[in-house]
Amino acid sequence: MIDAIIIFTFILAGAGTGFHGIDFLPPEAIANLNIQNLRWVTLGVGSVVGLIAGLIVQNTYRRIETNIRSMPLETILGRAVGLVFGLLVANLMLAPLFLIPIPDNFDFIKPLTAILVSIIFAYSGMTLSDTHGRALLRLINPNNVESSLLADGTLRTASAKVLDTSTVIDGRIQTLMETGFLEGQLLIPHFVIQELQTIADSSNDQKRVRGRRGLDILNNMRDQFSDRITIHSADYEDLHTVDAKLVRLAQELSCTLITNDYNLNKVANLQQVEVLNINDLAQALRPTYLPGDLIEIKVLKEGKEASQGIGYLEDGTMVVIEEGREYLGKQIIVIVTSALQTSAGRMIFARHEAIATV
Repeated sequence: MIDAIIIFTFILAGAGTGFHGIDFLPPEAIANLNIQNLRWVTLGVGSVVGLIAGLIVQNTYRRIETNIRSMPLETILGRAVGLVFGLLVANLMLAPLFLIPIPDNFDFIKPLTAILVSIIFAYSGMTLSDTHGRALLRLINPNNVESSLLADGTLRTASAKVLDTSTVIDGRIQTLMETGFLEGQLLIPHFVIQELQTIADSSNDQKRVRGRRGLDILNNMRDQFSDRITIHSADYEDLHTVDAKLVRLAQELSCTLITNDYNLNKVANLQQVEVLNINDLAQALRPTYLPGDLIEIKVLKEGKEASQGIGYLEDGTMVVIEEGREYLGKQIIVIVTSALQTSAGRMIFARHEAIATV
């Protein structure tokens, strides 16, 4: 609604300026013209100019609104106080200026100087508040330990996270939230929900199942963590891919992007966007097995060598068991002999405990 009001107001202002602006033209310049027709022409031109100006102002307003909504409360309060102090200092400095006698031909200097000084000091006050504004927390509540730590810069607030489509479909993000290891607000862009809906409506059975799974996970997370999940309405018509929109949104809001997409991870890093990759987290959390460690595992299939057996850990790591073919289908305890990290993943080599101790 506010967008329509802004645009309509500028169109009216442009039309009115064009229609009545004829009255300010020199009479000799319009002596041979049809005044009424000229008014309608300038009205149309003024309306077009007003429409363009209205769209620019409306877009600027939305960007400012988005930035303000993403700001921490202490930043907003600090900048507001800095703005007030800056204007106060500017007015105190300008008071002597208006007492100086100035010739009538130079009367414009006073209001021009007042405007420039006010803008400079207002901007300076807001800029300084970003550096020293946190110290105001001590004045507001000096007994609050968290406020003191924030003011010192020792404690930092958790940044908001933007989820991409692959992360939602993957589902492990819900488990991370349930365990409490993931902090901050989670933003689900509207264009990600649209992509999930498109996948859920696909004619391909596998894609349709994945899309519906993603929508179900979003609904469950919204029910469990309603205070932390926010559906963000931002969209970028000049960008045609969801990945590009995600990077732009993370840049504008200074958020962290959570993804499982390797290529999106690289593109975001190139554009200096902080990225959390759940696959990297899962890889880092895999247990480390050293030679001599015991593992209880089920032998599932035969290995490449004549006597080898193959089993898998819960995280998918393959365990090659020497002399393990005779235990096919059985749950046994093996001793790790070595481990190998390959481009396809990690492999562990082991022997049956009874054989290893002989």
